[in-house]
Amino acid sequence: MPKLDLTKIRPRVGSNYPAPLDAPCLNREGQRLSDAGGLTQFGANLMTLSPGAWSSQRHHHSQEDEMVYIVVGNPTLYESAVGVVLSPGDVTTHPMGDGIGHHMKNETDREVVYLVIGGRNPETDHVVYPDIDLDLPANGTANRRYQRKDGSTY
Repeated sequence: MPKLDLTKIRPRVGSNYPAPLDAPCLNREGQRLSDAGGLTQFGANLMTLSPGAWSSQRHHHSQEDEMVYIVVGNPTLYESAVGVVLSPGDVTTHPMGDGIGHHMKNETDREVVYLVIGGRNPETDHVVYPDIDLDLPANGTANRRYQRKDGSTY
């Protein structure tokens, strides 16, 4: 089993949300550990949130479980309007199909680092963003496109 060299895994910065919905996530970085290790059945990403950055827009999945492990810092988890402050060693789980939107915000003045592990089912997974006019429906392929809730595209 190869040991990954994190210094050689180029981080992806920002998000692929359409503007201006990407703005809260512009100061996040992610290293795709599972891709670097040649894994295909699940995704594992080491994420860093600068102060003020969000992990994502609040969302939930129809066909992908997610698990988050906090490595450094104290992000705030939001599943509703009330947040819960997390600490290193905390784990959150987000079962597919539960309909509970979730995301984290770094509301501190220090970086947050966390590991997120989840399914890889883009062909069948529908991602719902309950707070904004954004939808990511499954289309039978890995190449999904963001659209508005009325079905029009960005």
